[in-house]
Amino acid sequence: MEYHVQPIDKVAAGLQTRPGGLSQAEVVDRLKKHGKNILEAKKKKTVWSMLWRQLTDFMILILIAAAVVSGIVGDLTDTIVILAIVIINAIVGLVQEWRAEKAMEALQNMSASHARVLRDNQSIVIAAEDLVPGDVVLLEAGNIIPADIRFIETYALKVDESSLTGESVNIEKNTEALPLSGDIPLGDRVNMGYKGTFVTNGRGVAYVVETGMRTEFGRIAEMIQTGEIKTPLQKRLDSFGRILTVVILILCVIFFFVGWQRGELWSTMLLTSISLAVAAIPEALPALVTIALALGAKRLVKNNALIRKLPAVETLGSVTYICSDKTGTLTLNKMTVQEIFEPADSPALFKGQDKLLHAMALNNDVTKDQDDAWVGESTEVALAQYALDKGFDRPSLESEFPRIAELPFDSKRKCMTTMHQTETGVVAIVKGAVDVLIDKLSVDQQELIAEFEKKSDEMAAKGYRTLGYAVRIFKEVPQASNEAGIESSLTFLGFAGMMDPPREEAKQAVAECKNAGIKAVMITGDHKLTAKAIAEHLGIVSSEQDLIVAGPELHKMSDEEFANKVENIRVYARVNPEQKLRIISALQARNHFVAMTGDGVNDAPALKNADIGIAMGINGTEVSKEASHMILLDDNFATIVKAVKHGRRIFDNILKFMKYIMTGNSGEIWTLFLAPFLGLPIPLLAIHILWINLITDGLPGLALASEKAEPNIMERPPRNPKENIFAAGMAVHILWVGLLMGLVTIGMQSWAIRNSDTHWQTMAFSVLCFSQLGHVMAIRSNRRSVFKTGLFSNKPMLFALVVTFSLQLLVIYLPFFNHIFKTQPLTFKELAITLAASSIVFWAVELEKTFKRKYKSPTP
Repeated sequence: MEYHVQPIDKVAAGLQTRPGGLSQAEVVDRLKKHGKNILEAKKKKTVWSMLWRQLTDFMILILIAAAVVSGIVGDLTDTIVILAIVIINAIVGLVQEWRAEKAMEALQNMSASHARVLRDNQSIVIAAEDLVPGDVVLLEAGNIIPADIRFIETYALKVDESSLTGESVNIEKNTEALPLSGDIPLGDRVNMGYKGTFVTNGRGVAYVVETGMRTEFGRIAEMIQTGEIKTPLQKRLDSFGRILTVVILILCVIFFFVGWQRGELWSTMLLTSISLAVAAIPEALPALVTIALALGAKRLVKNNALIRKLPAVETLGSVTYICSDKTGTLTLNKMTVQEIFEPADSPALFKGQDKLLHAMALNNDVTKDQDDAWVGESTEVALAQYALDKGFDRPSLESEFPRIAELPFDSKRKCMTTMHQTETGVVAIVKGAVDVLIDKLSVDQQELIAEFEKKSDEMAAKGYRTLGYAVRIFKEVPQASNEAGIESSLTFLGFAGMMDPPREEAKQAVAECKNAGIKAVMITGDHKLTAKAIAEHLGIVSSEQDLIVAGPELHKMSDEEFANKVENIRVYARVNPEQKLRIISALQARNHFVAMTGDGVNDAPALKNADIGIAMGINGTEVSKEASHMILLDDNFATIVKAVKHGRRIFDNILKFMKYIMTGNSGEIWTLFLAPFLGLPIPLLAIHILWINLITDGLPGLALASEKAEPNIMERPPRNPKENIFAAGMAVHILWVGLLMGLVTIGMQSWAIRNSDTHWQTMAFSVLCFSQLGHVMAIRSNRRSVFKTGLFSNKPMLFALVVTFSLQLLVIYLPFFNHIFKTQPLTFKELAITLAASSIVFWAVELEKTFKRKYKSPTP
């Protein structure tokens, strides 16, 4: 049953209940049928099950295999290092998954623990979990609504539903059935109350209509109990890991059998094949990615973006859509008077002019706290602040025009009236919606109604919420019971147009998004006109192709129709939780990476299922924060765009050290694979490969995480989500530069052997090591020369190069290491030749970048 469109008697009949409440026997039967009024979590994951999932990840299995291989070769140190990496990754993943479980717990904690009900005509307090459909609940200010309910009595009852609907204004509730036509959003169902929302004013009586998982909160709980969305890098690394495993196995088998056929000992070829596998497996990669993300997260928090889940750092760099809440993120979350209208002729009520400002100051109930901050409803605060800014202070005015009576606002009259003593009598100041006041005007002002309506429509078209003021003068204080008489034959003073103004920095941020190829989308609980005005001001809506869709319209769209329109829709107004999730899913189905912001409980499912969910740090609920990947500490849309820039930079740097590590591994593979085919002895020992992987992959690779952003980072489109990790020329680079490294190393080996140099293996070993150091310097920027980037612009890189170079010299010249690594000290001439040969890779990559700058369009 759609309880909001049914009269109270039909609701009672449908629930088989009555105003005096259920009997105890009925309660017992319904508890058996409907179950407890609790949010049911899926079977809770144990720590061991979460840990097992982490350890059986595909890339982790490759790392474990690498550790076993290293142990077989005899390098226990490397085995320990790799296993340490596995444990660190498993712990990080375990913590992230454990945090995700907390979202459900936070949602459960928002439920009321007790409720006052009528049963057998007796008022009793029960545990909220024992409520059943048909129960009669009694509510007053301060109560959390314990289930979904239909009001049957209300007395100035207001409910804060912001956590569920996103509506920032407290909703006044009534008992009247709503019209049957059209789909009515949750925020407009003023005769309903929902589990987990909060009574702020008045009291009421209601029937329980849904409990437990059938409530709106329950539906949200079910939606957030889904699996985690994998990030772009995780997806790409999974694919890469599978391909890499197959390639490694094929190469090792070929290499083993070719060597064996040449007459090499099978034991020698087995060890060398294992070395080849170790060379191919980028065991440092997961650790380097984790460290880079952690460093990025540390920098982001300085820019008011707190990362809860490390992979979100790199996801930021791939975002194609930012679906943002309006209030507080794109706007200031502070209702402000933007414009006033005051007719030329108005009665002489107060000394001087500005009668409208007098009325704005006097007709409100706001106060100030000990910190001199306004306390009261946001609309009244805006009106009082505007009057104060113009020099009309309520306390001083009330000393001159004291309030002697009042008629509080209620939903039937839709007015608030205050009465003040003046020198000439009593003035009643009436505040309310403009259309309501127009119906109460005196005969003298009837000819002006068309002008008032025109001005009101103009303000409404700008997205302003309007409130009007009118007055009536009495010789003495009228009877408060005569509401209709007091609020009739009024004289119109004017009205104020208010809105929550857009942030100016958000406008610039939206423009940056457009330059970066990112679509900004507003998702709000506000009405269409207000949303449109804000969106146009910010530049989110800038052409006829940019569509604005309300929740009821979206409800009527088929999945196919919505899929065809979703990429053109820029504003969604009055949407419910399922629709937010539908928006995210539709964009993801079109291969977009979606960032979604939110602060309420209703946002949690979309936050969890978005590629990156962004919760509000100031106004966000605990549920939204627990479901999110990132928290905005300042609730500002501009901060998201800054975070995207950081995310792109971090992702660029991750790709750089992937390029670095994989090119180095490619060089090692080419060296080991080609030498036997060219009739040369195997140039490297297993321990040489392990040393290069441990030393050259470590510090220099990590230092790449400190590289500054590319100059065009926010002027290029997001990376195509369909691209694999080796797109944009990376695969070609890895192959040709790796081949060049291999050829230079083999060339050095061949030259040394032909010249009867007994140090040929040490020279080949050193060339491969130093070539990788030259390569890491060259790829610090994708397009700019290292000399333009600056040799000293990345100090961690300089430190890493000096340390790595020094360690390699120790391996060459210290007798202790000569014994372990089977190396010999090189003469000055041999070292000079080795360094000269190693520089070939550096100059070749610099030449490649020159070609890119000259002949290719800008790319990431």
